[in-house]
Amino acid sequence: MKQGLQRFFSIVLCAVMLMGGMTLVTQAKDLPKDTQETRTTHTPVPVTLDGKRILSDRAYLIDSVTYVGLRAFCEAVGGISVTWQAQTRTAVMTRAGVKSTAQDGAWYIQSNGRYFYTAAPIRIIQDTMYVPVRPLAKAYGVTVTWDAASRSVALTRTGKLPASGSSYYNQNDVYWLSRIIHAEAAGEPFLGKLAVGNVIINRKNSSSYPNTIYGVIFDRRHGVQFSPILNGSIYKTPNEQSVIAAKIALEGYTLSDSILFFMNPKIATNFWISQNRPFAFRIGNHYFYR
Repeated sequence: MKQGLQRFFSIVLCAVMLMGGMTLVTQAKDLPKDTQETRTTHTPVPVTLDGKRILSDRAYLIDSVTYVGLRAFCEAVGGISVTWQAQTRTAVMTRAGVKSTAQDGAWYIQSNGRYFYTAAPIRIIQDTMYVPVRPLAKAYGVTVTWDAASRSVALTRTGKLPASGSSYYNQNDVYWLSRIIHAEAAGEPFLGKLAVGNVIINRKNSSSYPNTIYGVIFDRRHGVQFSPILNGSIYKTPNEQSVIAAKIALEGYTLSDSILFFMNPKIATNFWISQNRPFAFRIGNHYFYR
């Protein structure tokens, strides 16, 4: 009888342990993506600045993007102070009176009026802000070289900072590009706004379309190209995210340099695009075509 009870409790104990293990696995799967990555998929990356090793525990490869700790990077480059705004989860960097910002979850860094696309979201990992290295380095005149063989990053100071936004951007282009983005994609995710901007610029760069932002938007050679021209929404004041998306597109960042068309099939009245052009991808409600 005693042996039977011992065997019974052993079976129960094993079952409990198995259930506990299953629970742990399920919990791991249910973790937010960023949390899973910080625990399981971040890979340390060696980084040098002007030949000297830096960021020994603050540089990781996550989803094929090299991230660096923002504060550690600023300390290594030197002359950059960092303050934290907890309410907006934003780091404010100041160098010689020039401010830059990086916000948790954003897809860009703002520096002296310029917007540098990060290609992956800015992240908070174990109470430390991590930013993709290339746009952060660009903001401070540092070049980035990736060595695939050693899977390492070499940073080099150039001593030259990027031009300010007021001198870099063509204000007329910002004015019209931000308005078509807002009119077409005000309610779309940020990358959807950027993709609309990419369509306009891709057309501008194509010999099949006018060679200016304004010309592309108001092109009528084959009929009105964009409905906001007809309904007047092109003249509405754009929101901040639409202006930022326009500036990032004007920086040359693109999700695709081949997309020339987009449509929302839920509200479209003409399906010529989907019937005649190769599908590229979907973001939010918009389908993009080459």
